[in-house]
Amino acid sequence: MRYVDGYVLPVPRKNLQAYGRIARKAGKIWREHGALEVRECAGDDLDVKGLVPFPRTIKLKRGETVVFSWIVFKSRAHRDRVNAKVMKDPRLSGMDPKSMPFDCKRIVYGGFKVLVDV
Repeated sequence: MRYVDGYVLPVPRKNLQAYGRIARKAGKIWREHGALEVRECAGDDLDVKGLVPFPRTIKLKRGETVVFSWIVFKSRAHRDRVNAKVMKDPRLSGMDPKSMPFDCKRIVYGGFKVLVDV
């Protein structure tokens, strides 16, 4: 069964283009190393009534939006192999978390077994 790494993170709206450039570069590298799919989505309809909205969950600050991302793999073992290669890739090794266009300490992340795939 496929496996998904999921991310939710706050990105200042003014930094969305810079984030997009970094995400595009990283996504291509993940795909080169075997990831099946990489998606990066910017928040659009976040004012949800009656449920817990993403902005409240990640304590969104004024001027920020939510980015919801996922990477699809063949399995958890495949994810582990791909991520190990990605982390050693020299094209990403020079990325300093302090220079990112978002707060790396506020990323919400998890690995998920796919329950339904229609």
